[in-house]
Amino acid sequence: MESMLIYLGAAAIGYLIGNRLKKLDRHISWSGKVQTVVIIGLIFTMGLRMGANKQVVENLNSIGLYALIITIITMTCSVVAISLARRLIGLDHYGRKKSNTGQKIKKQSKDTEDSGQGYKMTRLILIFVVVGMSSGYVFVDKLFTNIKTFETMSGYTITVGLCILLFFVGIDLSISGTIIQSIKDVGLKVLIFPLAIAVGTLIGTLISLIFVPITAREALAIGAGFGWYTLAPGIIIESGNITAGAISFMHNIMREMLSILLIPFIASKFGYIEVTGLGGSSNMDVCLPLIEKSTQSDIAVYAIITGVLLSLSTPILVPLFIG
Repeated sequence: MESMLIYLGAAAIGYLIGNRLKKLDRHISWSGKVQTVVIIGLIFTMGLRMGANKQVVENLNSIGLYALIITIITMTCSVVAISLARRLIGLDHYGRKKSNTGQKIKKQSKDTEDSGQGYKMTRLILIFVVVGMSSGYVFVDKLFTNIKTFETMSGYTITVGLCILLFFVGIDLSISGTIIQSIKDVGLKVLIFPLAIAVGTLIGTLISLIFVPITAREALAIGAGFGWYTLAPGIIIESGNITAGAISFMHNIMREMLSILLIPFIASKFGYIEVTGLGGSSNMDVCLPLIEKSTQSDIAVYAIITGVLLSLSTPILVPLFIG
């Protein structure tokens, strides 16, 4: 909860400053480059932490395979659910009310441009994830005699990086002036998206039971983590379900990491709002800057709303399902 408040506070400060800049008719042309550099730095740091965690690396076999299966199925079902919800309330690929043919032709050229940028960002992310994990596995224990020191330092680095990114996201949201209009356009229908993610995710966990030897209760509890790998596994392990807790930990990490990899691709090929179906609770922090960069500023509204509501539902649903 403390981290949530810090991240939302950084975005709020950025929004206020952006509002001031908008009144003065000033723009920050270099913010996009700064965000790209910070995103790459964060990806590398998270890769380091993953690689340095020998338990995670050593268990990338059976438990890792089960977690990967659950992750792929739940993310797929979640994106499909979001896509159906978007069409149900009459929004187009870009998350806006359906426009006329002339406007669609204009947007098609933009989609081609977005696709190229999306592939470039995806490649960069994949490269730095691999480099980070490899470096973490090989070098961290040689450079740090106490792994806790590394975890503390990398944790602070990630927190600062996220605050910088969310600060710029807040500025972009304010200058674009779309956040209030987006909420007005969709209204309470915006709540259909976190509901769609939750339903899609939970259906996905039940489908995964075909391949993963766990109980339905365990599967639903794992899915109800919605990417929150610090809370959900702890609740599950505390209940005595150690294996399910380990799967939950790896699944939620994988959901966050795969979301970062796939956001640019899903945005260009399937739809802007669909990207919120990938990350779950991380939509409001780790994934938010990349969502805003891969889509447009007003989609960050959906990301924040879905991230907050899914995070609030995790401490309720996980204990409920695990019993």
